[in-house]
Amino acid sequence: MISIPAAPYDFECASESTALLIIDMQRDFVEPGGFGELLGNDVSQLRSTIEPIQRVLEFFRIQNLPVFHTREGHKPDLSDLYESKRKRGNLSCGIGDAGPMGRVLIQGERGHDIIPELYPLPGEPVIDKPGKGSFYATDLDDQLKAKGIRSLVVTGVTTEVCVHTTVREANDRGYECLVLSDCVGSYFPDFQAAALKMIAAQGGILGWVTDSEKLIRALQANKDEVSI
Repeated sequence: MISIPAAPYDFECASESTALLIIDMQRDFVEPGGFGELLGNDVSQLRSTIEPIQRVLEFFRIQNLPVFHTREGHKPDLSDLYESKRKRGNLSCGIGDAGPMGRVLIQGERGHDIIPELYPLPGEPVIDKPGKGSFYATDLDDQLKAKGIRSLVVTGVTTEVCVHTTVREANDRGYECLVLSDCVGSYFPDFQAAALKMIAAQGGILGWVTDSEKLIRALQANKDEVSI
């Protein structure tokens, strides 16, 4: 077992049953000129996650550990989009409308795709999800079980919405979640701080929180011990 310093206490996992989950690092959310910025958000708050996620992703790839990516979006005919979600916010440019990077949150459009810096390699599963959570209306649970995954290293955006929803779903399904504080982001710094506190509160009611440096250091130390 690998022990990783975390809040509220050390997170323990086995490398063979641990996967990296990268949530919704999509152009429309993260890149300047995308849908997120169109809504008046400061995308730099999310872009600060890119480099630390890159480092974690590189380590997982080098060690041949499982990596999963998610994208939030809908079918072009909107058949998987609830009317309540489409109308929410009274937006002049909302889901399905023509946005700066194609139709907003529609599969196949430029804005829906994952940013180049974190683009999936062949063989890395991409979970297309119509909701905030990565387990809702997807086969993520089946794919994780097929690989014997019990622990998830969680990264991506946004912390208080899709990351939190996914962690809550995972928690209810028996997965242990380690959220990397520098690898998840929110447009709102106060939401970021509160969301991370909520995960580790009450003895880790939803999971554990650490940062990418502590994770990589612990995984590297374990690798070195195994190779001796």
